[in-house]
Amino acid sequence: MESYLQEHFDVRPKHSSPEALEKWRHVCGVVKNPKRRFRFTANLSKRHEADAMRKTNQEKLRIAVLVSKAAIQFTLGVPTSDYTVPEEVKAAGFQVCADELGSIVEGHDVKKLKFHNGVSGIADELSTSVTNGLTTDNDLFNRRKEIYGINKFAESEPRGFWVFVWEALHDMTLMILGLCAFVSLIVGLAMEGWPKGAHDGLGIVASILLVVFVTATSDYRQSLQFRDLDKEKKKIVIQATRNGFRQRLSIYDLLPGDIVHLGIGDQVPADGLFVSGFSVSIDESSLTGESEPVMVNAEHPFMLSGTKIQDGSCKMMVTTVGMRTQWGKLMATLSEGGDDETPLQVKLNGVATIIGKVGLFFAIVTFVVLVQRLFSQKLQEGTIWSWSGDEALKMLEFFAVAVTIVVVAVPEGLPLAVTLSLAFAMKKMMNDKALVRHLAACETMGSATNICSDKTGTLTTNHMTVVKTCICMNIKEISDCDGASSLCSELPESAAKLLLQSIFSNTGGEVVVNKDGKREILGSPTETAILELGLSLGGDFQKIRQTVKLVKVEPFNSTKKRMGVVLELPEGGLRAHCKGASEIILASCDKVIDSNGDVVPLNEASINHLKKTIDQFASEALRTLCLAYMELDNGFLPDNPMPVSGYTCIGIVGIKDPVRPGVKESVALCRSAGITVRMVTGDNINTAKAIARECGILTDDGIAIEGPDFREKKLEELVELIPKIQVMARSSPLDKHTLVKHLRTTFDEVVAVTGDGTNDAPALHEADIGLAMGIAGTEVAKESADVIILDDNFSTIATVAKWGRSVYINIQKFVQFQLTVNVVALIVNFSSACLTGSAPLTAVQLLWVNMIMDTLGAVALATEPPTDELMKRSPVGRRGNFISNVMWRNILGQSIYQFTMIWLLLAKGKEYFSLDGPDSNIVLNTLIFNAFVFCQVFNEISSREMEKINVFKGILNNNVFVGVVGVTVIFQIIIVELLGTFANTAPLTLSQWGFCLFIGFLGMPIAAILKMIPV
Repeated sequence: MESYLQEHFDVRPKHSSPEALEKWRHVCGVVKNPKRRFRFTANLSKRHEADAMRKTNQEKLRIAVLVSKAAIQFTLGVPTSDYTVPEEVKAAGFQVCADELGSIVEGHDVKKLKFHNGVSGIADELSTSVTNGLTTDNDLFNRRKEIYGINKFAESEPRGFWVFVWEALHDMTLMILGLCAFVSLIVGLAMEGWPKGAHDGLGIVASILLVVFVTATSDYRQSLQFRDLDKEKKKIVIQATRNGFRQRLSIYDLLPGDIVHLGIGDQVPADGLFVSGFSVSIDESSLTGESEPVMVNAEHPFMLSGTKIQDGSCKMMVTTVGMRTQWGKLMATLSEGGDDETPLQVKLNGVATIIGKVGLFFAIVTFVVLVQRLFSQKLQEGTIWSWSGDEALKMLEFFAVAVTIVVVAVPEGLPLAVTLSLAFAMKKMMNDKALVRHLAACETMGSATNICSDKTGTLTTNHMTVVKTCICMNIKEISDCDGASSLCSELPESAAKLLLQSIFSNTGGEVVVNKDGKREILGSPTETAILELGLSLGGDFQKIRQTVKLVKVEPFNSTKKRMGVVLELPEGGLRAHCKGASEIILASCDKVIDSNGDVVPLNEASINHLKKTIDQFASEALRTLCLAYMELDNGFLPDNPMPVSGYTCIGIVGIKDPVRPGVKESVALCRSAGITVRMVTGDNINTAKAIARECGILTDDGIAIEGPDFREKKLEELVELIPKIQVMARSSPLDKHTLVKHLRTTFDEVVAVTGDGTNDAPALHEADIGLAMGIAGTEVAKESADVIILDDNFSTIATVAKWGRSVYINIQKFVQFQLTVNVVALIVNFSSACLTGSAPLTAVQLLWVNMIMDTLGAVALATEPPTDELMKRSPVGRRGNFISNVMWRNILGQSIYQFTMIWLLLAKGKEYFSLDGPDSNIVLNTLIFNAFVFCQVFNEISSREMEKINVFKGILNNNVFVGVVGVTVIFQIIIVELLGTFANTAPLTLSQWGFCLFIGFLGMPIAAILKMIPV
């Protein structure tokens, strides 16, 4: 079976080719209900539609870009235009309509932009301010929504409960049974009248309706869970200026005229125009297909929704939103394409197909045998040409039994159980601060053997404070305000001035006044810590920023590990400031400010002192940053690259970022689960080692290596080295990508990788499971990830691994349970039909059994919460068989036991219970049906553990499981005792009930004995 599944039903957890997705669909032969079976699979036709749309967009935008470039060459003065403002737009208080704005930005129309007096002119026409943003406390704000629309994409209407009922009714076998019921009803009423003649037909109809409504309820609840998760996925927050204040806004609240602040890794939330910024380059490949980044500036200010900021930072004015943008139209089509199906869904579709074909064969043979017996009997009696109504009903009953065997034998619930389990796990993981973006990540995480984790913010708290400094060659501890004030008093005035200028000018953060009138620091935790230092030294952020003019800005880059600015000073002249990784910036310096505030050459003693300081800070688990400056010639142009040498060292700061509580325990938990945890960080190697030891990642037999050393190793050396690497410091995104690629390909490991920056996207894409940080992560990283860790905490990653294992094992439990029911029901009805000429389980009874094993069984077993025991097992890895030897042992052992018991009842039941008279057959069949159902109830309990004997541990903590078992037993009593005329059952005595319970219960010690057999 495994080799067949590998050949025809093998898809990758990520980035499966359309051919692979098409292939398994064609192999699926016996599908009872395609609408339900393929509900949670990708809509390939919609995807083709989206691809065609994207290609059209790419061509349109490529032409627009070329035309705009040509227009820039030839546009002189303000061209004439025949544009007139529509009356409703004028009446609303605006001077430009949405279509005109759309044509300017989407068409990169420089002429039209000039006609409207550029970006400032558009701002006036939109009644907004490029400095203060929109004003929300007037009628104009509401009229803006009516004229320009809102920033939301069109989505398909959520499906109501009755749609799921309608889809459940599309089951081919249920439709055939419905037809049988109708014929049975007509014939029965004609022969025996109302109500007796209607019992059989109405019994089948009632069973069909019960199956349909229970199925629809389960499916509808799943859809609600997915809808909630989709809402969470779409929560994207951005910085915007409104009413003169910087604030966080949902991208769906943005309106034309809003001023948004964008940085590296942000996705442009709507079409807009560049207002101000530095070194902005945009990746437009999602729209135009061009991989080359596009530079955006005052001359080329067009920014399109859905593109990504690759470098730089800027302010943008929103012009077009929602479905008026090309991205909006593309997203609406893409959303209908759905998620890729998961490997387990596809594999279980394969299992369902194999068993379905076997079931169909047995159903046909059963029908043929039953009909042949009836014909043989009529031939012997010589009545082959005369048929009574009873005999016609018997033929109909044979056909219904054959169809019902198909209902039971085709385990349609297998692939749907995966979805049910994943939906349950994803909802619960949301509560545990993990948002799953792709279904497959849930199950893949259960097989993870390696986790490559960032340090900052994941293993540490990301609440940073400067606790030590070495300014002007003097080391100072500043754990409180007194330390900062004493540092300020000790610093020479010229050095203090340079330090504050460096802190407040060379930063990606900002100090602003919020709506409540309080001072607030915006920016990354590192920037916030340094800005707090500047403020505690008595610096004034706004005053220093206003006295200098920014000529050039180079934002922080994880490859260069530095950032810099060039300033035009008020007294004239240019000055460059840079900061970044201590040893890298120090290597760029040839001078230093000494304790007197004088600039002196860096001699060997000074270099050794500073290097020793960096190592000392790092060994105390502090992040170290070096600040430096240099005076520039007036000939420096903004297009010139930043200098890389000749700087003067201002000083070094040591930033404390404590290890998160519970991380050490989570790392130990992963280790006990057979998952190797590695730290990959851009920090100093000594800082990384200190934190790694504190977390329990770095052990005595492990290796810590720096990215530059790792890069120089040959393939043979890497093969020997990689298994021992526990810490990689000063790593670039390419180093992380290389490590992940080797772990996956060379060592066949299942790798989970964390990332937060734009440059982490390739590693997140390469990994089996990409984990993006919800707080520190950029939109680009989140989009490349499979799971978003909402609290940026490593402990949450361990929880995701636990849930992943839970999903995998829960589905295995359900498959084991369902295949047992399949095998027994199939063999019992087939063998009985062949040997006795009748099937002991009727259509109504088999429909009830089908519901127990399919919908109710999935709800009970596929939603078991995870236990700590799961993290004591070894990971499945990449090559593990899904239907394991342990499962086959349990399935075959239980099937043999159940079949033996039921066959003994068939052969000796009448004799054992002294059954005679006209009702003996119906009582015996009721006993068989009842014993069979109780075998499944107790087997369901035994299936809670596939290898452990104690199956009752934690059973009362799972209310769903207890509820399902309870409902099954209550309904079974009602069916046997009260619904006999419809379900072909007869009430049983207490001793007979006791016997059925005993037969069922005996399956549990049998299951325990089976678990002792080694496989």
